[in-house]
Amino acid sequence: MNNSVLDLSIQNLMLAYIFILFLILIFQWRGIKRQKQIVIASLRMTLQLAVMGYILMYVFDHPSWWLSILVVACMMAVAVFNAIKRVKGIISKELKGILCISMVAGFALTALIFVGAVLCTDPWFDPQYFIPISSMFIGNCMTGMALAANSMISSFRDKRGLIENALMLGASCRRAAHEIVNDAFDSAILPTMNSMMTMGLVTLPGMMTGQLMSGVFPLTAIKYQIAIMLGILGCTSFSVVLFVLLGYRTFFTETEALKEIEHK
Repeated sequence: MNNSVLDLSIQNLMLAYIFILFLILIFQWRGIKRQKQIVIASLRMTLQLAVMGYILMYVFDHPSWWLSILVVACMMAVAVFNAIKRVKGIISKELKGILCISMVAGFALTALIFVGAVLCTDPWFDPQYFIPISSMFIGNCMTGMALAANSMISSFRDKRGLIENALMLGASCRRAAHEIVNDAFDSAILPTMNSMMTMGLVTLPGMMTGQLMSGVFPLTAIKYQIAIMLGILGCTSFSVVLFVLLGYRTFFTETEALKEIEHK
């Protein structure tokens, strides 16, 4: 195997932006007014990754537990903000707080098990492993939380009549919201499960691809990818189940009456 990494020159990298030009031309041709958004998204991506690259260079050269935790904490803060931003309905302050706590708790539990028992890195905060793995856990968890929140809000709004009928017939708010909670959890976990079904047959995941391109033995890359996907599933599951089990209560009053759900 060739263990050398092919360096990508700035000139070659700039050529990759031709795909953005193609997309802008398609938008222009079809009359879709998204040109400004794709340009902004491309510039943000480039700037954010460049800044993160320099930050990681410093962190890798000066490894310490507080630097690793600081980087991951910043990732978590941005992820929580974006998860809330992706919610289509109006989300209450209580539900925002539960979302934040659930994401942090789910990630912390998963990271503790993964770093301490699966990877067994020494030291545990080794930024070469801790930061990229944490980013994958947090990124996928963010998507799952947004899906769960959207599912719960839309279901409580659309099924209001059914829930109120159940409450009038003597059902507790827990029983009345049982199906909504299950559907929210299912909608959040399903994308990860679907990607696992086709992994290796249709797609080679990003982490595995990066390792293969850097010359890592294929079976080693596969073992890492399997462990990462199971960790992602665990992190999303822990966070979402905590969120839906605590979050559904925010849709009811103290007397177990269904609250009014505002529209954006």
